[in-house]
Parts: sequence; C-alpha cells; structure tokens
Amino acid sequence: MKKIILNQAQKDLLQEHAAKYSSNESCAMLLGIHNGEEWNVKEIFLTRNSSENSEVTFGIAPEELLQGYKLADEKNLELVAIFHSHPNSNALPSNTDKKFMKLNGDIPWIIFSGINIDFKAYVLDEEIEEIPIKIMERHFFNN
Repeated sequence: MKKIILNQAQKDLLQEHAAKYSSNESCAMLLGIHNGEEWNVKEIFLTRNSSENSEVTFGIAPEELLQGYKLADEKNLELVAIFHSHPNSNALPSNTDKKFMKLNGDIPWIIFSGINIDFKAYVLDEEIEEIPIKIMERHFFNN
C-alpha cells in the first residue's frame, strides 16, 4: 500500500512553517528514500514561496530548488515529496496543483489545511489518489 512516512518533529516543523506564512501558501521540499510504494522522509528543506503574498499559489525559486537537490545529493537522499499549505481552504489539490503534479511524476504532494489543521498526501497515477501519511514517533535511547 502506498504511504508517506514522517516523524512527529517533521510534521510539527511543516505546521510551524505554514503558520509563519499565515495567510499565504508556504512550501518545502521533503527529502528521503523512496522504496517501492513507501516514501520515507528523512530531511525537510524549507523554502520560500516565490509567488509572494499569494494565498492560492506557490512556487519554489530555481536557486532554492538547486540547493534542495544539492542537499539531497550530499546526504544520498532524493526528493520524496513536495509540501505546501492551503491557508484558507481544505487539504485538497487545486486545479493548479493537479497541473503541476503532472509535471512532477510520481512524487507525492502533502497539503496542509490552515482552516482545519489537517495534513493530506496525494499522488498522481491515472487519477489523483490520496495516500496515508504515517507519523512515526521519535524514540530516544540512552547509551
């Protein structure tokens, strides 16, 4: 079964990033490991919305995309998801989102809704398909 895996700290970071931009869309690149039908997030690369002051669209500047891909390469990771927020609507892909999902292949998109504080993930196969987000608890071990 397809799913994307985050830990609680990563989810909290994305929610804080969305809150920082409040009424405007926020965005980020999620880096990790894609194995079959699982996308496991290992690193979050927060980005600035290049469509400044927009509550209905987002963009990631080419120089930030390059930084994100460089970070992924340095850490032997790959782009496993794209995150953005919908500050004033539900966590459903807009028509614009659907258009850009087609350009990004099978990479999941995670959307955060600012109105109902909800995260949802989607992939585009033949159709838009919602996939579960599994939140892993962080475990700390004493040596």
